[in-house]
Amino acid sequence: MDEPQPSPGPELATKIARLVEERGWNQEEFARIARLNRHTARQILLDGSTRTLRNSTIGACARALGLSVSELRTTPLDRLLPKMRETSPANGDDSVRRLYDRATQPELLGWMERNPDRASQLSGEEIDELLSLQGTGGPLTAFGVDGFVARLERRRKLIQQIHAITGTEYLDLLEQFVGLLYEKVQPYRDRA
Repeated sequence: MDEPQPSPGPELATKIARLVEERGWNQEEFARIARLNRHTARQILLDGSTRTLRNSTIGACARALGLSVSELRTTPLDRLLPKMRETSPANGDDSVRRLYDRATQPELLGWMERNPDRASQLSGEEIDELLSLQGTGGPLTAFGVDGFVARLERRRKLIQQIHAITGTEYLDLLEQFVGLLYEKVQPYRDRA
């Protein structure tokens, strides 16, 4: 039985370039998402590159493409291309693309590069909220991007749990509990 052999450097660079092209990323986007310097990204994306890639570079490329290093090295290109189409932000997630395009705060850009999976789970409303909080010394800077996104994720989970409870016999109890909490947190002027 023939097992796939790891791709050598130049062939692997060509494979990565083709996968990046399938994602619809330009050189700058690829460098940012993979956390590579622009020179390295350019070398990988050049046709006919003779560059032999370092293991750390291969790992960064694999993470950016949503693959394991083993998948990237051994899986034939024709089997990986459909996977790039299925998960490409340009093909199905306009909200995430909008976040990448409109994020100007370095902390937010850095967070997106480190957490592409979490960024892809943000709803359109959550992305709008993040974008509205950008700015030097603003709430996103003060609270921290990771802390703010964690809060959004907690809120999303809580809303999912509430939706699950509303379909059960505990709806009355939930309504009473939420009513009590609401009385505690609403501003004084709303109580009068």
